Amino acid sequence: MSDGAQFRQVSPVRLYQRIVEQIEQAIVRGDLKPGQRLPSERELVTQFGASRPTVREALRVLESDGLVRSRPGDPNGPEILPFSSAGLTKQMTRLVQFDNVSMAELISFRMILDGSASSLAARLRSEEELSAMERTIAVMSDAIEAGYEEFGKADVAFHEAVAVASRNSLIEVCNQVVRGAVLALISDKVAHAHNSAALMRESLRHHQEVLEAIRAGDGQAAARISRRKLYEYYAGYVPENERGPLLALVEDEES
Repeated sequence: MSDGAQFRQVSPVRLYQRIVEQIEQAIVRGDLKPGQRLPSERELVTQFGASRPTVREALRVLESDGLVRSRPGDPNGPEILPFSSAGLTKQMTRLVQFDNVSMAELISFRMILDGSASSLAARLRSEEELSAMERTIAVMSDAIEAGYEEFGKADVAFHEAVAVASRNSLIEVCNQVVRGAVLALISDKVAHAHNSAALMRESLRHHQEVLEAIRAGDGQAAARISRRKLYEYYAGYVPENERGPLLALVEDEES
């Protein structure tokens, strides 16, 4: 017997996975676009030469992945959905909850992304995009009295406006995912904190400082402020012995 590579027994690929792959590939190629419909379940059974349970399982997987949507009683086939970061956010949140990714790693990644977005936005933003950021800050200010839910929506809108101004769609998507994962884990704590209003006012000041740097076109300052303020806001949710990577990002910006 050879002492070389060791192989494991292979498992047959389930038929529904082949159906999922074909539909995914059609979406990637652009043969299927958001808003279009797949054939009816009966037609899919015929086209794929598979059983009805197999087709239904494939559609269930596609729907779970956020690629299609089926409506009960709808005689048409499932609708192709536009891309959404919701599925990625859910998976990243699960990674943290199952201890595969620490809160420190998640927050430090957000610091990197947010700092980069702010830096690029300061250099590339248009007047219209700057106005969009200013409007979200005004909404945040008004929302403090309304409570954390409304404030949080305006907070998200600000970061989305900055990410759009960065002219990088990957930063935009990743920022949504990481921010959503962080908020899913701590937003309840913030909303029910005894000093919730004070935390919102502090967050508002942080956003205003970032906005001023972006308005001034100072990308280095925008990145530095963004990372430092995120550290100050979130470090308390990270065990002290795990804050090294976060501190390194702050110190790197200030050196």
